[in-house]
Order: sequence, then C-alpha cells, then structure tokens
Amino acid sequence: MHETALRSGQEFFHAYLPAFERPRIVDVGAYDENGSLRQVCPPGVDYVGVDICDGPGVDVKQSDPYVLPFADASADVVVSSSCLEHAELFWVLFLEMLRVLRPQGVLYINAPSNGAFHRHPVDCWRFYPDSGLALVTWARRCGLRPALLESYTSVQSPRDRDGWNDFVAVFLKDEGQIAQHPRRILHTRRDVFNGIVHGRPDFVNFSWATEDKLRLWSKAPVTPGT
Repeated sequence: MHETALRSGQEFFHAYLPAFERPRIVDVGAYDENGSLRQVCPPGVDYVGVDICDGPGVDVKQSDPYVLPFADASADVVVSSSCLEHAELFWVLFLEMLRVLRPQGVLYINAPSNGAFHRHPVDCWRFYPDSGLALVTWARRCGLRPALLESYTSVQSPRDRDGWNDFVAVFLKDEGQIAQHPRRILHTRRDVFNGIVHGRPDFVNFSWATEDKLRLWSKAPVTPGT
C-alpha cells in the first residue's frame, strides 16, 4: 500500500469514526503488504481484517472472494483499500460489503485510478470520477438505498511519484441516515481532482485528465483545478 492510500484512509477515519461509539470495522482485502489501514486507525475500535488468503493483518479468511463471513447488518464501517482492482466481479463484492453494514454504516473504498499492471492474482480494473455514482446506480437496481457521500481522485505527494492516483469513495448504507454523518473529507482537503460531495452539483477541482497524463504531456507539475 503506497503513501497516499494510507493518508486517505487516515483522513477517512478522522472524518467518519466520530459518528460511532467503539465501531466495528471490517477491512476487506486486509493482507498487510507494505502497510495496512489498521496502522492508521485510531484506538477504541473493534477491527477485523478479512482476505482470501492468510497472512499479516488477516483475522478471518474468506472461502469465497464474493462472500463475507459476517451476518447482515453486523458492522458499522467497512473499508477496502487497494483491493477492488483485483476483484474480477467488484460490483458483486460491493453489494456484499453493503450487506454487512448497519443502516447508518459507511463504506470506504480506495482503488487506483491509474497505475501499472500488477496481478494479485489478477489486475482487472481502474476507477474514474463517476465510478462511485455508477456503483450507487447498480445497488439501487438491486433493491438497496445507498448514497455516495463523497468521492475524489487523489493528487500524488512529492514523495510518492510512482505513477499512482487513487480513486476514493465513501458510501452510506441507507440514504435516510445522511444526517448522522455531517462531516466530509472534502470539507477540508483540496489537493484532489474531480471531487464529488453529496448535495453539491459541481465537481471539486474538475480536471479532464488525470495528474499522471497531464504531467506526461506537459512535462511540468500540475495543480488541482487546471
């Protein structure tokens, strides 16, 4: 897990965990490879890591990559970082993550918007600014009522020039619970591209191309909003 992914996860915890008292967190794709969201999660939580293989950071092993071994409505928070690009049927896993959430629960997803081909054991997908809205549309067609609270594409830090930009999205299990979560990462963070905030009609720092493409074409640094 690269530096910007850890930073985004830490910002998610800071913005959303205060809405819960000792939340139960399920980390999907929790195998610790060069870092884990567990290490940036604050204390006072019940943290469970699940993955399809045993290893560091994994508390529960899945026998089926698209079935989480947890009861309906048993988690307050589900997080998944650097995982969905490796799920052949990520939309199926998305519904499964919503299933285990309580109505006021939130789902955090971090997946690459670009970057090199890397198989674990496969590498299938990259996520663009409208991906979060598309996942909401899919879930609603399946009878659920989620809401996209916010999403964005991260800007690389000066120390993280390995070619990755992350798509980050935060979903609410039940749109009727929006009042329970007034805080947003994008209320304070601005070094992003194509941010979406629930209830806001325009993008935060719209960009027609990802940071890596703009840098490749211009041979010069870029800033959000250009």
